[in-house]
Amino acid sequence: MKTDAHIEVLQTAIFARKRKKLKTNQLKDLDNAIKAIIKNPTIDEQKKGDLQDIWVYKFRMAKQESLLAYQWDETKRLLIALGVHENFYRDLKKNI
Repeated sequence: MKTDAHIEVLQTAIFARKRKKLKTNQLKDLDNAIKAIIKNPTIDEQKKGDLQDIWVYKFRMAKQESLLAYQWDETKRLLIALGVHENFYRDLKKNI
């Protein structure tokens, strides 16, 4: 997925599986969240400890708070995981 001439957006298999299950209205909200991350990768918080290389963006998707885990550098954004808060960090640690 190329969104900008300078920024390449990559996704993990875990993220791709979650994205595939979303409905149209949820995809719109997710696409807006991804665009926000592309514009400003430090928009939300960087994790600490075991997840120190991971950033998590909190946003509303279909009236429910959702979390999007990602890593970034100047030319790439790697979308790692997507989900609701319940067990999100536990599952994220398990899958990294």
